[in-house]
Amino acid sequence: MNKQKPYYAVIFTSKQNEDIKGYQEMVQKMETLAKQQKGFLSMESARNDIGITISYWESLEAIQSWKQHSEHLLAQQKGKNQWYNWYHVRICKVEREYHFQLT
Repeated sequence: MNKQKPYYAVIFTSKQNEDIKGYQEMVQKMETLAKQQKGFLSMESARNDIGITISYWESLEAIQSWKQHSEHLLAQQKGKNQWYNWYHVRICKVEREYHFQLT
């Protein structure tokens, strides 16, 4: 995806606890919902011992709007109460990027 620079990255790192009932369903729901939000650009994630999800946004206003979305607020509360031992959120301005691809 070609993103116009600068844009913003929200980096969400987390450590789950043992009680993850309903977690995967909520992840899918939040990903679908985030993609519908004004200013959303893309998302990538990985999970082993620690999970990392990075979502990309056109503006800080778009990020704030997503953070305050009613369904996202419910997911955040469920994460605090049930799914996570801890999480950390970083918001970064992306001014430059480059990549390599073998093929």
